[in-house]
Amino acid sequence: MDTERATPQMYRGMQRVRLQPRSRGVASIARQALADVADGRLTRLPVTIRFWDSTELSGADGAPVVVLREPRALAHMLRAPGQLGAARAWVDGSLDVKDDLEGVLRARGAFDGIRLSARERARLAQAALRTLGPKALRPPPIPEAEARLRGARHWLARDRAAVRHHYDVSNRFYRLVLGPSLVYSCAYFGSPDDTLEAAQEHKLDLICRKLRLTEGERLLDIGCGWGSLAIHAAAQYGVVAVGVTLSEPQAALARERVAEAGMQGRVEIRVQDYRVVADGPYDKIGSVGMYEHVGRAELGRYANIAMSLLRPGGLFLNHGITRLVPHPPEADAFISRYVFPDGELHPVSDVLAVMEGAGLEIRDVESLREHYPLTLRRWVANLTAHRDEALAEVGIQRERVWRLYMLASALGFEAGEISVHQVLAARPGALHGLPLNRAQLLS
Repeated sequence: MDTERATPQMYRGMQRVRLQPRSRGVASIARQALADVADGRLTRLPVTIRFWDSTELSGADGAPVVVLREPRALAHMLRAPGQLGAARAWVDGSLDVKDDLEGVLRARGAFDGIRLSARERARLAQAALRTLGPKALRPPPIPEAEARLRGARHWLARDRAAVRHHYDVSNRFYRLVLGPSLVYSCAYFGSPDDTLEAAQEHKLDLICRKLRLTEGERLLDIGCGWGSLAIHAAAQYGVVAVGVTLSEPQAALARERVAEAGMQGRVEIRVQDYRVVADGPYDKIGSVGMYEHVGRAELGRYANIAMSLLRPGGLFLNHGITRLVPHPPEADAFISRYVFPDGELHPVSDVLAVMEGAGLEIRDVESLREHYPLTLRRWVANLTAHRDEALAEVGIQRERVWRLYMLASALGFEAGEISVHQVLAARPGALHGLPLNRAQLLS
């Protein structure tokens, strides 16, 4: 449902509403309010809504149940109509789902395209005031897990804060969710029955093969995470790898893993922005699950930096999530406030265009869309299996954020709204060493 933010005029109008004794249940008041807006389309609910007084707005038979546990849930949605208010209510627990979160997420499209006028929003606000009383005028606390960034978008300091909001949660929490591979990007499955660990190792090896890594080459891993790609490339292909991340805790664990693997002389982990890396040229560059943080305005700079850090004939592989369907910014309110602040997804055509604009030659493009829901559902299963430990480690709000975002993302990939592409490019000026037969590139 498309709505605008609540306005001061709306609240002034609400203050003039004459409060009536609440002899009816909340569901009855809500039913009448919904019937008065959007030509009654909001009364045809794909879910059942259960209110804190145990009254219900019933959906179709077998519809999943959304539970508004406290009046605060409505207050959130009144103050920030649309996805943001619902997200805040979900994160703080005043809005919950009985058993079938996936069913609720699948039903969300039923309200797509419904736009409320200012008068209709005022009617809903007045109904909320009748239901909640003066509490409706008091803004509820914003959940602590919501990002609060300062400064211009994609300045170095703000980017550092955005990355740390997501990755500095807890190394132990990520190990519970991601498993022992500690790879936080799409795995590569030979079969849906593959284990997550086997599929992640397959993905790391696929990247190394596409980059044609050989003994003694220098590899730069942009956004290296917990060091898995750099360690794999050094151990299996004999490269000298440099990994850069903006997260101090992530780098600390990555260095521990480098030492455990006996790769101290071959892998260096730095806390460094890729924009200030100055020790090129590198033979090969990998960027896995990082460009999503770059932003549309910075994409050209990102590609130019990769180009400048490569030797002639060097190869650059960008692995990242892409957008397949146009998406209004307000539809990303949850993920941009709670998961990836300032993150942006782009069509793969934009990625190709900026690479070519930087002078890179596109050599290979592969879609891995079907692989990501397989990955995400395994992460969700890990979180479910270790929920008590996760709650003890990061608290209820973070656990709810990750549970919702991973499941919603899996559905987005399955529906063809988003994808993930590996794009391989070469810097001209020397032989790149890629095989004539593409099958050899993948084998």
